[in-house]
Amino acid sequence: MELLVIGGGAAGMMAALAAAEQGVKVTLLERNQKVGRKLYITGKGRCNVTNHCPPEEVLRNTPRNGKFLYSAVNRFPPQEVEAFFEGLGVPLKVERGNRVYPASDKAANIIDGLFQALRRKKVPVLHGRAVSLTPAEGGEGLAVETEEGQCYTCKAVILATGGCSYPLTGSTGDGYEMARQAGHTVTPLRPSLVPLESPDPCCGQMQGLSLRNVGLQIKTKTDKVVYQDMGELLFTHFGLSGPIILSASAHLTDYQGAGYRACLDLKPALDRQKLDARLVRDFAERANQNYSNALGGLAPQSMVPVLAARTGIPGDTKVHDLRREQRRTLLDALKNFEIPISGPRPIEEAIVTSGGVKVGEVDPRTMASKKCPGLFLAGELLDVDAYTGGFNLQIAWSTGRAAGLGAAAWLRD
Repeated sequence: MELLVIGGGAAGMMAALAAAEQGVKVTLLERNQKVGRKLYITGKGRCNVTNHCPPEEVLRNTPRNGKFLYSAVNRFPPQEVEAFFEGLGVPLKVERGNRVYPASDKAANIIDGLFQALRRKKVPVLHGRAVSLTPAEGGEGLAVETEEGQCYTCKAVILATGGCSYPLTGSTGDGYEMARQAGHTVTPLRPSLVPLESPDPCCGQMQGLSLRNVGLQIKTKTDKVVYQDMGELLFTHFGLSGPIILSASAHLTDYQGAGYRACLDLKPALDRQKLDARLVRDFAERANQNYSNALGGLAPQSMVPVLAARTGIPGDTKVHDLRREQRRTLLDALKNFEIPISGPRPIEEAIVTSGGVKVGEVDPRTMASKKCPGLFLAGELLDVDAYTGGFNLQIAWSTGRAAGLGAAAWLRD
């Protein structure tokens, strides 16, 4: 073979297409029966293709080794990614936060567009799980062995196997071992864009409750704010999930030492003074009601018993009997509802893997390995990861295209 691309995900398919455009004979090796399996679940099945923003915005949203991506993202920025998919016959649309989705809201259209493009470029898709990457006999080229016993000898290889999140989609970390076999260093792996666990039983009590437009601050035990945002949050049996929690997780690394806690502002549209005035007004209107009933106008029903417990005020207390300091206690609970964070959910539940092949061992222009001639690396396998909003897929498209063009140029030389 001239070029073997291992991994039929976002980065792998883009790499194969980029190399094929240069006239290279490309073969794609995918362990699943269908390509793009992880793409099916991105963006809740809608596929957040990229973010409609300039390249520098992508880099700002890539906290881990963003500088490494400067060349790749500028050579294939979001604008060109959008044009690429429009050219494949997949109309796109831009939504809140500049997130770009297929107009159909179906990830399948993105995958079908890529697969049909591979067919037009006559890129064969073989099925098998690559497990070994070594120099070929005689020292020329590389040899790839599969779990099924096949051995492929190639002049060049692009490794784009993904990370180790969502293993049911085929991302089981095989690429890290093959990168090690080729002499690469793999930095410690951890989950990113992942739900967070809490020992607080109130999360289980409110399981299934989704809060929109809630304020969030993640603080350390020294009260340092490491993340803040406003958006949607979900209580689960294990802790917290939802878009703002997944984004927050990308900023959290020292779960044991930092003593993280989530501080929720349940009424972010009102400052403390205005909220206190509302409480006074609401309580005057409900003076003869029980405290627990009055809370129903301030919070969702499943949160009422939790708030009552947090404030230490018996639910059957009459509103007209509440003292000013008790009202202030409720005000504190509404504006600073604290939940301790014990750690992330397992990496298998993460959207992306943080950590990976050390970027100092990879050429940022071509994605060529500095350790193994003829090897190129792309996508989540690399030690780069970004926040939510389409930025991680943008990284896959950009590094995949850079690897495909880099491998094509190397083969011509």
